[in-house]
Amino acid sequence: MKVILYCRVSTDKEEQVSSLKRQKMELLTMADHHGMEVIDCIVERASGYEIEREGIYQMLENFSSGEAEALLIQDETRLGRGNTKIALFHQLNRLNIKVFSLSNHGELQLSESDSMVLQIVGIVEEYQRKIHNMKIRRGMRKAVEGGYDPSANLSNQHLAPGRERIEFPIEEVVRLRNSQLTFKDIAATLRGLGYNVSKATVHRRYKEYLSLENKE
Repeated sequence: MKVILYCRVSTDKEEQVSSLKRQKMELLTMADHHGMEVIDCIVERASGYEIEREGIYQMLENFSSGEAEALLIQDETRLGRGNTKIALFHQLNRLNIKVFSLSNHGELQLSESDSMVLQIVGIVEEYQRKIHNMKIRRGMRKAVEGGYDPSANLSNQHLAPGRERIEFPIEEVVRLRNSQLTFKDIAATLRGLGYNVSKATVHRRYKEYLSLENKE
């Protein structure tokens, strides 16, 4: 298992600097004991209430790119405190990242209250996404009922001569992308409208569209 170590203290005081070194050594020992491969060790001196930390950006970027699959920390407060802690654990959950801590001698066990808050945040986020997609589908249905023909706006058919291409409105993809929807959500929206497309197909066609736009 590939892991990232994260160590943090809040000040430059000598005793905290010593704590930082101790955290790193103990986490390295833990990783070695469990046969984990350490790909990065992030060391920071910053408040746990502050989410804008360079080390946090670096850690999430490594996880998002698939370079590691687990995080090792001394305890949950090292990652963050207050709302920052909840936000970061929520993001790690979304990325399916396992978290191990020295205080738990293995996989981190959050308190019952923190676990409940994370569940609520996840439920709210899911319903927000569903409501957003519902509004888009409703708008598209009304447009079709009013005479709008999505197939009349298809682009890039000449890019794959001789191949049967799945037809769907690329302009709608661009509009949804500009509304900050992910390609996964866009594909789900199109499927709800009757277009049997995958996330990969939507992403590829979107890149083709941008390429043509840049050339023009």
